Amino acid sequence: MARNQRLFSLLTLISSAILFSSQPIVAVNSSYSSHANSSDFIRTSCSATLYPDLCYSSLSGYSSAVQKNPGQLARVAVGLSLSRARRMEAYLSNVSRQADYGAEPRVASAVHDCFSTMSDAVDQIRGSLKQLRHLVPGAESFRLQMSNVQTWMSAALTNEDTCTDGFEDVPDGPTKTEVCNRVSRVTKFTSNALALVNNYAAQGTDSSANP
Repeated sequence: MARNQRLFSLLTLISSAILFSSQPIVAVNSSYSSHANSSDFIRTSCSATLYPDLCYSSLSGYSSAVQKNPGQLARVAVGLSLSRARRMEAYLSNVSRQADYGAEPRVASAVHDCFSTMSDAVDQIRGSLKQLRHLVPGAESFRLQMSNVQTWMSAALTNEDTCTDGFEDVPDGPTKTEVCNRVSRVTKFTSNALALVNNYAAQGTDSSANP
């Protein structure tokens, strides 16, 4: 009898250990599957952009927040675009002050103009993000608000391009090269964000909750 009781207790402990150890594995597998699906969604969405590799590398880290939600993906992309544009604006502000001291007049003028247009782009991207975060449910309001976002993001991209256009008649030099290279990087983020906004708008309805 005692032997049977010991055997029963041992079997109970083994069963409990197996049950306990299997539970985290299920959770991990489920989490991995969800992450993989979200990453695949982002990769597929980024394929519609002009810079798919940059799009995926910059957004894949947000897969847990994006899930498979095109609205959230657009918001994150616009948010990244705003962050990049703000950093560029701050950089141009600093370069603009430096250009006032001893720089070639055409360089100084181009930097000042670039700073002005980049500031406009920042305002337009900021307005786009605010609109995306306050979408009102309903087909008509959604289309109208998304049209605003598309218009502002397009205008921001135009302003960023205008920034570098101002350097066309400026002699080659370190300031021109550095500014144009940095702005080019920012325009790629804005271009990708606009493409994802357009993709979201094309779906016609807002099925996502506000973040």
